[in-house]
Amino acid sequence: MLSLASIGGPKTLWYATRGTGIVSLLLLTAIMCLGIAGVRRLRTERWPRFLVVGLHRNLALLAVTFVVLHVVTTVADGFAPIGLMDGVIPFASPYRPIWLGLGTVAFDLLLALVITSLLRARLGYRTWRGLHWAAYASWPIALVHSFGTGSDARISWMQLLGAASVAVVVAATLARVVDGSPWTGARSAAAAAVLLVPFGMLGWYVTGPGRAGWASRSGTPVRLLPQSAAAVVPSHPAAPPRSGAATLPALPFTATLRGRMSSTQSSNGLVLVSIRGHTRRPAPGVLWIRLQGQAIDGGGVSMTASGASFGPASVPDQYLGKIIALDGTRILLALHGRNGGMALHVSLRINGVSHVVTGTVAAQAASG
Repeated sequence: MLSLASIGGPKTLWYATRGTGIVSLLLLTAIMCLGIAGVRRLRTERWPRFLVVGLHRNLALLAVTFVVLHVVTTVADGFAPIGLMDGVIPFASPYRPIWLGLGTVAFDLLLALVITSLLRARLGYRTWRGLHWAAYASWPIALVHSFGTGSDARISWMQLLGAASVAVVVAATLARVVDGSPWTGARSAAAAAVLLVPFGMLGWYVTGPGRAGWASRSGTPVRLLPQSAAAVVPSHPAAPPRSGAATLPALPFTATLRGRMSSTQSSNGLVLVSIRGHTRRPAPGVLWIRLQGQAIDGGGVSMTASGASFGPASVPDQYLGKIIALDGTRILLALHGRNGGMALHVSLRINGVSHVVTGTVAAQAASG
């Protein structure tokens, strides 16, 4: 595959969103296991009760911090139409409303866990205990949110992380259920639920996020759906110039280019890079380059599909084609139109902050 080393790599904020979300899930898993095992039961001579209680509380506070960072980086990234209020009010966002809303519910429950723990002395034991157990629902809800709306649901390491989280929570629950106390109907029901719930979640994953097309089925707005390779590569014939319309000058020619670069990340890990700009004298025109591929280490993209169009403003798709060579910020396009083929050598300079693209475009007749 060709590689694009410096154009349109995944954004830092997008990586921050993924990272804080994963850390939040791991912290919630640890909190869940401590709570299920019973803070009182875990005390030893080296680890007295107050240390275990402090660890439980501090992990909850740390989880809240990472969830807040997760929400803030998601909003700041700007890829999806998610606002700050969507992090507090569930099911209000137009972006994957159910699965994003579950994340909001998990956050609200976690806040309730922390707040009621801090106010335990004033609430009374029964009130605190009821709210406390309700707050533990944040873990399974957060797990479903992670796979329902996350970008890594079908990636092996995320699947292993989810399976490991379920396994340790199930192990902690079974250890608590079979701790030597007399068996009752409630304990038997709890043991059966512990064994059945993971199978239910697995069935949901296999028929939902684990299948292709989940981005569309989960409620992603159409404009944010990933482009297929067929959409990246032009398939319709190049349009002929209309009568009286401006045309490109005779080959060969060289023109300056100015435009913008953008990139989006799909739910299956594919990156779509778009470079759209205008060329100037002696060849005023519109150039649009698209490429799609897998993200690679170092912020680049391993290209799997591409497309390009070039022409005057009146007929911007006069020439259509694709990328045939790529070396850093130098791109070679093979284009075809009604009047023959064109080889377009594009040299780019990209501002990593503003994403403004400048450079030169050199056109010559295609050989052969």
